[in-house]
Amino acid sequence: MEALKYPIGRFEPLPAYSPEMLKGFINDIRYLPQLVEIAVQQLDEYQLQTPYRPEGWTVAQVVHHLADSHMNGYTRMKLALTEDNPLIKPYEEGAWAELPDVKYTPINISITLLHALHTRWVNLMEHLTAAEWERTFIHPVNGTQHHLKTHAANYAWHGKHHLEHILRLKERMDW
Repeated sequence: MEALKYPIGRFEPLPAYSPEMLKGFINDIRYLPQLVEIAVQQLDEYQLQTPYRPEGWTVAQVVHHLADSHMNGYTRMKLALTEDNPLIKPYEEGAWAELPDVKYTPINISITLLHALHTRWVNLMEHLTAAEWERTFIHPVNGTQHHLKTHAANYAWHGKHHLEHILRLKERMDW
């Protein structure tokens, strides 16, 4: 079950990130919308409503979750850039996945949102100074401080993590 839940492994933050690594994270974030769009473009409604694992989200919920989560990630980065070590607001991602907008909104809307959001996010990150990459925010659930470098690494991982959920389901189901 762990391999279905974490197909690329769990996120493991590193103690430091090089400028080259940051460029890689930015590119992961840059290309995620296109990769998600390609991954789901031939799926029918039945396939979109198929969970990627037992007790997991459907493909459609995963796509909407990416938009929801990455909007939060982008906002957290902007808060850290404009406030001193802000306390961010967590959200109940499981509850968000059950809201009516997820049920009634076609996934192409969230894919379009991802394209626009990631363009803005990449344009922001590509122009950060070394000092800005060192800025932080506080996550209230455990009181930990998060650096923007680690935040970018986490969201690069997050996108690949959920893309792999979709790709591996398609492979298992021979779609």
